[in-house]
Amino acid sequence: MPTTARLVAALWFATIGWLAANAFVPQLGAGASAGYLREVAAGIGLLSGWLVMGAMAGRGYSDAVGIGLTTSVILALLTLLGFSTWEMVVDATHGRYGDSPMAAIAGIFSTMLDHAGQMAIPGVLGTLVLGGIVGGLAVEGASRTWR
Repeated sequence: MPTTARLVAALWFATIGWLAANAFVPQLGAGASAGYLREVAAGIGLLSGWLVMGAMAGRGYSDAVGIGLTTSVILALLTLLGFSTWEMVVDATHGRYGDSPMAAIAGIFSTMLDHAGQMAIPGVLGTLVLGGIVGGLAVEGASRTWR
């Protein structure tokens, strides 16, 4: 059911997804293209905010901080999974995995670990942590203000 808390959560975490992806772009290297990284991260943030944070709003401010951080972690993991899967598909079409579907699936998680290591910089982690905390509090405030 649509609520103001869900709307605030969706918009907030879409913004956090965009900002975290934007902070990650320099890690890709000078010649690399970010493609749709920012837009996809914002879309995943929108869904994460609506489905996770927005659905759990109204449980109190202390719980809101934890739920906001959980939403940020879900946002980061789903974005990593999505782009690692996309890279696996591109690599598979170039024949990098041979005929082994298990190697391709293992490639997804190997790529996720590589990108997670690249993502562990203050700009990205700070955006996710602070954004999750502030977002949780903002969504809880919206839940209490507009019932």
